[in-house]
Order: sequence, then C-alpha cells, then structure tokens
Amino acid sequence: MSRVYIFDTTLRDGEQSPGCSMTKAEKLKMASQLVELGVDILEAGFPIASDGDFESVDAISRDFPNAKVAALARCCTQDIERAAEALQHARRPRIHTFIATSDIHLKYKLKRTREQVLDAAIKAVALARNYADDVEFSAEDATRTDLEYLEQVCNAVVDAGARTVNLPDTVGFSVPDEYAELIGRMVKVLGDRAIVSVHCHDDLGLAVANSLAAVRAGARQVECTINGIGERAGNAALEEIVMAVRTRQDRLPFQINIQSEKLYSTSQMLTQFISFGPQPNKAIVGENAFAHEAGIHQDGYLKEKSTYEIISPQSVGVPEGKLVLGKHSGRHALKNRTEDLGFQLTHEELEEVYKRFTSVADNKKGMRDQEIAKLVRTVTEAFKTSAV
Repeated sequence: MSRVYIFDTTLRDGEQSPGCSMTKAEKLKMASQLVELGVDILEAGFPIASDGDFESVDAISRDFPNAKVAALARCCTQDIERAAEALQHARRPRIHTFIATSDIHLKYKLKRTREQVLDAAIKAVALARNYADDVEFSAEDATRTDLEYLEQVCNAVVDAGARTVNLPDTVGFSVPDEYAELIGRMVKVLGDRAIVSVHCHDDLGLAVANSLAAVRAGARQVECTINGIGERAGNAALEEIVMAVRTRQDRLPFQINIQSEKLYSTSQMLTQFISFGPQPNKAIVGENAFAHEAGIHQDGYLKEKSTYEIISPQSVGVPEGKLVLGKHSGRHALKNRTEDLGFQLTHEELEEVYKRFTSVADNKKGMRDQEIAKLVRTVTEAFKTSAV
C-alpha cells in the first residue's frame, strides 16, 4: 500500500493567518501535540519573518529531536541561511524554499522573467543542500503556471538537489479533475526522483477535494493544517484528509500514519490558542459533527448508529455522538433522553410530554436536559393529581 506523508503547516501557514498568531510557548505545546498525533513533517515557521518565528523553529528543533522539522525560506540567500541557522539543532531538518512561477506573479509581484525565476530556484535549492540533505521546493501559484515552464522548473530543482517538489494551489483556483491532471503530469515527469507534494487553499471550498484528487493522481505528500486554518479561506483540513482516506479505503487505498483518535483533542488545543474554533458544522471536529436532531435521523441512529454515522466518534477522539432535542426531534429520541435522565414514563405520559415538548421547542433553539426534566416532572405531577 502506498504511503502518503502528512506535512503539517499549522504553525507556519496556519499561524500567519488573521487571528491565529501563537506565542512561542503555545507553539511548543502545539508542536508537542502534533508530534503525538504523528505528523510526518512539522513545518515550524518562517525564520526570516520575525525573531519570534526564528526562536520557535529553534526551540521546536531542540525539544523534539525525533521530529522532521521544516523551516520556510524564499529563494534568496538571506532567507535560506536564516532557516538553516534556526534548524541547526534539528536532527532531521528540512529547508522548504519557494518562489512564484505563474506569469501573473512574475509580472506584478516579482517583476522578473521566467529565466530569472528559474535561475533563482536552482541557486536556492543548491544553497539549501549545503545545509540540509532534505530540501523541498515549492512553485508558488503552480496551478496558474504555464505547464511547460512548470515542467522545466520541476526538473531543474530536482537536478539541483530537491527531494520534494510541492505544486500548490496557492489561491484555491483549481478544481479536482484539473488539478489531478496537472499532478499526474508532473509525477510522470519526475518519476521516482522526487516526491510530489500538494498544498491546497480553500478559496472555492475545494482544498480537501483537490488534495485527494492529487493523491489519486500520484502525489505522496499532502500539506495541511488542523481545523483547516490558513491564509484567507484556509488550507486543506488535516483531519478531513486523514478520515477521508481511512473511511474510503476502497477509493483511497493509501497508508497514513496519523493517530486519528487524537484529532479532536488536537483541534481543541488549537482552539484554545487562537481567537476562534471550527464552525459547528465543520467535518470531523465541529460541535455538530456527531450530533443528530431530526426525528427520522434520531430514530435510525438509536436503532443502529451506522445508519447516520459513517465513522465512529471514538475514532477521532470524540467520546460519543449526541442527540440534540429540538423541534425536529421525534418520540423515540425524547423517550431515550427521559430514560437517560432517570424517568420511566407511561405511554400516556410520554405522549403528553412530547406534545408539550414540541410546543416549547417550536420557539427555542433546542432544549437543555434541565428544561426537559422540569417538563417531565410537571407532566407526571399532573397525571398523579388527576389520578387522585
């Protein structure tokens, strides 16, 4: 079975997005959690960006000697030397150098020719190899780059010593079949000389879909983040990549060495350190990912959980699924909840409770256990009184 490597960039691309800055102490705690989770490559920061980023990369390199630690650098001498210095204590360092290759970036951002960018990429990779055996090159905005030129760049950087070539969908422009075609072409060009990597952004909501399409086309490294944090609309979500592969081995027969039962706790830790958490309906780690409110769903779930849960909550570290009692809930779910709360209702009592419950729930966003218990007591007391 082919191995797919997980390159986590929560502490670099994720951390540099609005509201996601972390202190050095927070980055160290997060790094510890990511190591326990089992990520293959931990991108610890962009050392030239700030003293704080440099210190974090250095500290992570010292504290986690068995981790493969990556540091980002533009294709210029100053960046690469700064990254190498930050990684000097890492036992398994990776220098990750990048430059834009699309004509729109060359014209408006870099103001360079294709030849100048190609030369800069070759020189940067060669310089990085003086400091680390493991060098990754990224062709920024690869999905909007002329394909013949992209082939030329990929071949040249591998000849210069890059072991991994990353072809990012930097602005979330691509769609799955298109991206798979691009990746498949570059995999064929590079053969077994280098691993092809992908790094997808979610501007059109396709980051995970594009990443998975790329894996099927031959990519063997996926760059992603916890909770999908990152620039603009974010990156491909690590937890979604992992569980899609685990759940659909029939279509995605790949090996990923992630401890999936630690996904939820990792998501929760990140939420503590930044200014927001995942949206409630976020796949895998959202508050509602294993919650059921519709009566038909609740009835099926209570009879057999797999009717409405394709993965078990425990497989990602969530203790259990939950039934949310609201206006869409049915009698089966209400009966189950009242029993959980310690009540044994007759058929008539349950019918009355259900009638009053739906009346109240019509005007609320769900009912808490205390409110349900109070309603049950009111009904049972009324039945006792009428019996007297």
